[in-house]
Amino acid sequence: MLGQRTLAYPPSKAPGWWQPPFLHRKVGSQAVQLRKVAQAKIRAIEMTRGGPKSSVELLSPSHRILTSAPTLLTPSIIERAKNGTYISPLKDSFQRQHDYLRVSLTERCNLRCFYCMPEDGVELSPSSELLTDDEIIRLARLFVQHGVKKIRLTGGEPTVRKGIVELIARLADLRQFGLQSIGITSNGVALYRKLPSMIENGLTYLNLSLDTLDASKFERITRRKGHDAVLKTLQTALESPHLKRVKLNVVVVKGINDDEVLEFVELARTQALSVRFIEFMPFSGNQWSKDRLIPSAELLSRISERYPTICKVMDEGNDTARSYSIPGFRGSIAFISSMSDHFCATCNRLRITSDGKIKVCLFDGAEISLRDQMRRGATDAELMNIVGYAVGNKKERHEAMEEIDTAANMPMILIGG
Repeated sequence: MLGQRTLAYPPSKAPGWWQPPFLHRKVGSQAVQLRKVAQAKIRAIEMTRGGPKSSVELLSPSHRILTSAPTLLTPSIIERAKNGTYISPLKDSFQRQHDYLRVSLTERCNLRCFYCMPEDGVELSPSSELLTDDEIIRLARLFVQHGVKKIRLTGGEPTVRKGIVELIARLADLRQFGLQSIGITSNGVALYRKLPSMIENGLTYLNLSLDTLDASKFERITRRKGHDAVLKTLQTALESPHLKRVKLNVVVVKGINDDEVLEFVELARTQALSVRFIEFMPFSGNQWSKDRLIPSAELLSRISERYPTICKVMDEGNDTARSYSIPGFRGSIAFISSMSDHFCATCNRLRITSDGKIKVCLFDGAEISLRDQMRRGATDAELMNIVGYAVGNKKERHEAMEEIDTAANMPMILIGG
């Protein structure tokens, strides 16, 4: 282990603190304990099958690997992967070419949204375990040189990382290798101060997260203040001519904010933004329930009753969202239906966590530490061979929503959105 992990981010228990009604039991954020439970479950399955054949064991806290890859991933297999040959390391066995990389910059966040962070918080990695700026740039360069055209910075909340403006400028230098766009996903609380400098340094796209237009409900969902600051960021973004696109992400949860869907749609009437409704997804510690999920088809039906002229528009290739327009509206609306209507067949996304692990699917607990290999002296070619191994073992699709094993995965805040 590179260092001790510390428990952080307990939610506020001040007067007026509110918890969504369906989060009725404490689950804790002891990620290590969750992994132990998942590991015990897998070992029990393996014993009934006569030994490990299809499951990857949890090697150590620093590897944090758990998946249904075809072979047992041992250090020797990692070494063989390093020395393998992958002509197209970003193409998986289903011929999906991955040209979109999401890089998490931090595990920290200045909000405590219930669907992202477990009630009792998360264990933060020591700073020594997180990727340095130089390590991020090295990995980004390698991915871009092998075909990645879009990089999105995530978190946690990426704006809390020191030096993010300068980091964007360094990423922008990768355009010489084929990078076409740099985006960021942010809750917007602290972004409006930094946004102009980020755009000047090369930021081209913004995904802003906002789940309610009501300030008091915002505090109940996020367990923090900051609603006015998010709206200020949104206005700043919409007034920035060099920002190519602004998207507003709304996680819709039944009984929490589904009554505001039509109000969010109205934002697109006069503003050139895409309002995207995202289905509530299951992650470790967020107490996901199918009863709280509203399928995108149901939301579309509701919206169509109010706006009967709504029509489908052509989506971009590999887009996760299904987009619609309403005649007379400047903006558009879209639906991300990861649970009810998955888009795995066209998935082109890979993730790197803030502590340097490659994650090929949002809902798969499989991770391989690129950080560890870099710090052990791996060459660029060896790193890309490991990436090729990970990508080559990506599944055709994620499990059905009822079958996703949240115990084997991390909370969303530790993965990166």
